[in-house]
Amino acid sequence: MSDIVVSVDVRERTGTGGARAARREGRVPGVLYGGTRGPVAISVKANELRKAINTGKLIAQMVDLEHKGERQPVIARDIQFHPVTDEPVHIDFYRVEENSVITLNVPVHFINDEKSPGLKRGGVLNVVRHDVEVRCKAGNIPSEITVDLSGYEIGDSIHISAVTLPDGVKPVITNRDFTLATVQGSRAGVEETTSVEAEGEDADEEETEVTEEGGEE
Repeated sequence: MSDIVVSVDVRERTGTGGARAARREGRVPGVLYGGTRGPVAISVKANELRKAINTGKLIAQMVDLEHKGERQPVIARDIQFHPVTDEPVHIDFYRVEENSVITLNVPVHFINDEKSPGLKRGGVLNVVRHDVEVRCKAGNIPSEITVDLSGYEIGDSIHISAVTLPDGVKPVITNRDFTLATVQGSRAGVEETTSVEAEGEDADEEETEVTEEGGEE
């Protein structure tokens, strides 16, 4: 569980007008929902939210939401960013309990690329899935899914079955062994191979011509 604590205020004004008013005050509007209680309009100080985002532990992890000294565990479900400034403009928090079973996306991290024969020979890792949707308890959310590239050759595919997931963490997709990444030959390698093959064909043609000329003599 993350050690991040996010302080929030309850917004009296909702809708577009309330969101704009919060932003003018240097706050980011949001919504707290989930559980037995209804949704609540909230706001977070923009600088505090940016600091939490920069830790890399806000998304897909349990954090504490604090309001007037009281705390409750939540998960940041969605953060919207301004398309130009890249500043957060809205955030949704979802109420959870540690033993609640939830569904969320977890990022995929690839390691040991230097131990992949295919990549060492100039191959390229083609990432098919940058994250995987999993189901697990809120108190047991993995920070990432680690994929070991050791031993993979050019032409190999890496499937979810090749990955060891933490106990209690299951992929949402269960009806197929879906692909996470493939090791492909680089364009330069393909062009080099084609060039060598072409040179071999030219040499064979030249040898045939010489043989035919010798036969005529």
